[in-house]
Amino acid sequence: MSAPSPLESKPIPPAEGATPALAQWFVAKAAHPDALIFFRMGDFFEMLFGDAEIAAGALDIALSYRGEHRGEKVALCGVPAHAVESYLAKLIRQGFRVAICDQTETPEEQKRRKAPTIRREVVRIVTPGTVTEDSLLEASRPAWLLALAPAEDRLGAAWLDVTTGAFGTEGLAAADLPALLARLEPAEILAPEDLARSPALLMLAERTAHVSPPRDGTRRLAEAYGVSTLEGFGAFTPEEVAAAAMAVDYVRLTQAGALPRLAPPVPSGGRGALQMDGATRRSLEILRSERGDPRHSLLGAVNRTVTAAGARELAARLAAPLAEAAPIAARHDAVDFLLAVQGVRSTLRDTLKGAPDMARALARLSLDRFAPRDLGAIRDGLARAEGMAAALDAVVAAPPVPPLVAAARAALVPADGPRAELARALADPLPARLEDGGLVAAGYDGELDALRRLRDGAREAIAALQMDLAQAWGVASLKIRHHQQFGFLAEVPAAAGEKLLREGAKDGPHAPVHRQTMANAMRFTCTALAELDRRVAEAGEQAAKRERMVAQHLRRLCLAAAPAIAAAAAAMAELDVHAAAAELAADGTWCRPDVTDRADFAVVAGRHPVVEAALARARGPAFVPNDCDLSAGRRLCLLTGPNMAGKSTFLRQNALLVILAQAGLFVPAERARLGLTDRLFSRVGAADDIAGGRSTFMVEMAETAAILNQATSRSLVVLDEVGRGTATWDGLAIAWSVLEALHDRIRCRTIFATHFHELTALAGKLPDLAPAHMQVREWRGEVVFEHRVGPGAAEKSWGVHVARLAGVPRPVLTRAQEVLKALEARARGLDPLSDELPLFARPAAPPPAEAPAANPALAALAEIDADSLSPREALDAIYRLKSLLGPVPPGAE
Repeated sequence: MSAPSPLESKPIPPAEGATPALAQWFVAKAAHPDALIFFRMGDFFEMLFGDAEIAAGALDIALSYRGEHRGEKVALCGVPAHAVESYLAKLIRQGFRVAICDQTETPEEQKRRKAPTIRREVVRIVTPGTVTEDSLLEASRPAWLLALAPAEDRLGAAWLDVTTGAFGTEGLAAADLPALLARLEPAEILAPEDLARSPALLMLAERTAHVSPPRDGTRRLAEAYGVSTLEGFGAFTPEEVAAAAMAVDYVRLTQAGALPRLAPPVPSGGRGALQMDGATRRSLEILRSERGDPRHSLLGAVNRTVTAAGARELAARLAAPLAEAAPIAARHDAVDFLLAVQGVRSTLRDTLKGAPDMARALARLSLDRFAPRDLGAIRDGLARAEGMAAALDAVVAAPPVPPLVAAARAALVPADGPRAELARALADPLPARLEDGGLVAAGYDGELDALRRLRDGAREAIAALQMDLAQAWGVASLKIRHHQQFGFLAEVPAAAGEKLLREGAKDGPHAPVHRQTMANAMRFTCTALAELDRRVAEAGEQAAKRERMVAQHLRRLCLAAAPAIAAAAAAMAELDVHAAAAELAADGTWCRPDVTDRADFAVVAGRHPVVEAALARARGPAFVPNDCDLSAGRRLCLLTGPNMAGKSTFLRQNALLVILAQAGLFVPAERARLGLTDRLFSRVGAADDIAGGRSTFMVEMAETAAILNQATSRSLVVLDEVGRGTATWDGLAIAWSVLEALHDRIRCRTIFATHFHELTALAGKLPDLAPAHMQVREWRGEVVFEHRVGPGAAEKSWGVHVARLAGVPRPVLTRAQEVLKALEARARGLDPLSDELPLFARPAAPPPAEAPAANPALAALAEIDADSLSPREALDAIYRLKSLLGPVPPGAE
């Protein structure tokens, strides 16, 4: 594995002459030169040399120097081991990879080996796509690791989420890579070095690791799942298998040979989904706003889920809406059902609130990198699932339970789940770490209970011994304290200690032995104290060891039931989404869309969900709804009118209605009949691509070209101001031809917003074009935007009025008004442009050329067999041909 590293450290000094511990650091750094090495030293993870200089700046921590290596001071900075996750989060967000070089043995084991230093090894590489800690993850978003394997002009793609085990693959054309990247928003990308330099990945270089596909991908993938063939998982292309093996190998590498629980890969992840390119997703702000804020996106506006897993499922549905009528209808049936049974819906949502994330807890358990709360998450999550099942079982009246809800209900309660065992075994409350002890409840394990009694009894004996020593030594203020190196010591004031030293040695188990002198106190031990220390330490160690054994037993129970637990977690997330969609529609202003297989599009009183939510938060005016009819005979809407009147909102809202409907949610409208859309295109707004060297107009033309090349008759296209980025006549010509192509050749449903009023003349010439405009009225010299869509073309654009609203100085406005009047007067003297352009006339074909009259001389010549003529016959033939040619025109000799 190699990656474009953000590390810009000084060259690593040679390893010769290093101390044993430093030699271990050099070994780790040589194996992972592209990563920061977190080197465990006691209670800290230290960074050394150039790593320390970089990490100190990235983490804003102190940089120091300690010791020397080959005549140079060793740069050093560190972070506490107990708080390492927060520092890792900062580094991962900045694009760093971190190799955790941890202690793999105890000091006692080191002593038994008689080794000069404790053993340390790289136990894990932390990368953006392989983290599992909650503090490093976004709870409501998946953390996709995307692997790409090229094959000529195609790519194999595989994406997995180590935190949930989800795994999908797809074979796609190389040109479709930007759309896949926009859909998944991967946390990390794996690609061969040549592919990583492609334009689609160049902007994601900090998230891309250079990895080559394995040669034996099929075998390696089959071994990972313990099968002899992949046929049971589905049909994969060779490049899909290569990408999937790439992803699995990378995860195994980062986890030091371990693999999390991964579901079998699901091939053809994009099949049956509504296709949207990256430009469309950015324009519609589905998961994030253009500024990267999820709150002001479609997801933020419609998310009523109450669990992190439910939010991830909702985001996945909005990112990849369905494109088949039957599964869409099944989702709508589930929402309809939960909308009708309000009491059940409320119970489900109350039960789900605060439910733990079982899927991510399972991932940490499978990697043996778990905390007590992960076992508690399985216990509590399964208990919530049982409560949800009971609520659904209480439904006895109509309507009947739809198939999706019934299937989710069946998955909620695993037949042999570990919930009962976990409920008996786990203490309440649970400790933060396994090392803290107290994970296992009293009464679950008899041997552990006995060890705890011995340990706790010894602690009671400490109090008794403290009283005995205080009496024997004559020091009432004597306290027994624990020292990490010396064990239990009796601490007395300095004066009392001096007296004990002067009195000399005493006989018996209470005879004091001096161990430590401090400023105001002295510490002693004795035979009885040392024996007590040994007993307490042994009992504590044995209890901790037994508790770790019980924890591993409980972990194995969970992993044995992992498929059923994962299914229950998925069912809870699905019910959360359906119940949230029903909650959104409960006020009656959202309706179930009628999704058909025909090319319908008829919306009554539709609204923009994101704008409406923003107005509600700001307690602004009510959103103005609008109808939209793109059905047969009206499938191309030519929308005119001024800016600020709501054209862009109208364009986007109808595209968002399609996404909501095909994702399985209800839509903000009174009624909606929507024909299935296979591809959705939205080109609204203007932006340049400075890094790619493309102007705003070039970006506009590239996006328009994608629409014209990829749209079908089942697509929905919303276009705003095509051609406005160049000269007027150039732009008009482009807009005109694009409009014709959408109407005549592609024949898709389209909303085409424009300021080129010349295009409105096409209304009588293109049979499926229906002009519409944003309604505006003037009142007392002021322009009032009604935000309503009306039939027919707009009278004018009111651009000068909008400039005034924006604060353009009055002299400039006055001059603009004068120029506008002059231009309008000149335009009235021109013939209508539509009469000048032969819209439907084809270039007249030239008349077929008349066949030349047959020449008798040529006919006679063709009949002559020159090889058989005698000289006399040849001369006669020439005279005959000459006579057939007739007289020679003057001047032709």
